[in-house]
Amino acid sequence: MTVTSTLKINGDRLNESIDRLAKIGRQPSGCIRRLAFTPEDLQARYLVQQWMIEAGMTVRTDAAGNSIGTYPGLDETIPALATGSHIDTVPSGGCFDGVLGVLAGIEVVRTLRENNLRLNHAIEVIVFTDEESTMIGSQAIAGTVLLDAPERYQPKPGDSIQKCLEALGGDWDALATAKRDRSELAAFVELHVEQGAVLEKNGSNIGVVQGVVGIRRQVITIIGQANHAGTTPMDMRQDAMVAAAQVVLAVREIARKMPSKPVATVGYMTVSPNSVNSVAGRVELTVDMRDLSKDCLDEMLVQLNQALDAIAADTDTKIEIAPLLCVEPTPAADRIQTTIATVCQHLELSYCHLPSRAGHDALEIGRITDMGMIFVPSQSGVSHSEAEYTAPEQCTQGANVLLHTFLELDKVYNSCRA
Repeated sequence: MTVTSTLKINGDRLNESIDRLAKIGRQPSGCIRRLAFTPEDLQARYLVQQWMIEAGMTVRTDAAGNSIGTYPGLDETIPALATGSHIDTVPSGGCFDGVLGVLAGIEVVRTLRENNLRLNHAIEVIVFTDEESTMIGSQAIAGTVLLDAPERYQPKPGDSIQKCLEALGGDWDALATAKRDRSELAAFVELHVEQGAVLEKNGSNIGVVQGVVGIRRQVITIIGQANHAGTTPMDMRQDAMVAAAQVVLAVREIARKMPSKPVATVGYMTVSPNSVNSVAGRVELTVDMRDLSKDCLDEMLVQLNQALDAIAADTDTKIEIAPLLCVEPTPAADRIQTTIATVCQHLELSYCHLPSRAGHDALEIGRITDMGMIFVPSQSGVSHSEAEYTAPEQCTQGANVLLHTFLELDKVYNSCRA
């Protein structure tokens, strides 16, 4: 592949757009609070839609409330190349998570239009609805929404997802119409801040994402016997806390022994009676396991069950395990990874391959079409915080990689079609 174009996005304009959007929902503490479906979310969407229109895109809102800007291609008979992300935040978010992917997509289109260029494929820039809570926007496009269970998609207790979607111009009853497939989307590439410290530690400008990990999340209940801490001999105890400690260590050891280097976390625990002078009678904890390999995740779960049986026998406790969440991994398409890496070489940007261990809209879109992701560094690996920071030049580098990736994928997917 040869990158012949000398096109560059306008980095100053991109970073000014990031700064301007960050004013919507900014709190006195400096964090950004722009929760999905709130007035701040609507205000931000309106601004982004105006930028799309000014960039030469037509804009529509689908039944899931996704805002979709389309820059026409030369061949209206072939599916679009898509990019985008989200602009909603967690309650105390930062300026870059999701936002960079949306605004870089708009900047790519601005650059093409200013140079009187159109690709063979149309370009779509998508603002996905509520990535931080329900992921209903990307799930609707992927066709994975549970249409008979609207209660599963409450952004917070008491919310009606039907009314929430109405506020964005969506329609729960027509949600199935938002589903798309390869006949409409040839490929999807999402630019995102890493939200980790791998790129910074490696000194890499760009991360070529291998895929978005799958998740197995379980709740484990340990039942022992609550008793007096002073009068119960050590060899007569059914201590649920001791069993829980062994579970925590077992979870860590299972992950460390797997060759694919998965991660596994016990991040939540409740103890009863939770008293300084009592032997714990009951502990509930969660286990979160993530990896790119479904086989690895399945094997970790088998090993976890075996470990629980052994721990229960050793501590004279009863241990129950139940599933909380099962998300299958989504690999990035090899040809998109190759294209991103080659673009980095021609732009003289260092890069490394790495998985995304956080969920993204690309996870769902990759279930219906070829998917790829481009990461740029996050300072100190901090995200979901007002301290989240990616330098302006790094945002610009990521957007230039996105631009040239689209230029090359336009050829790649034309060749595949031929």
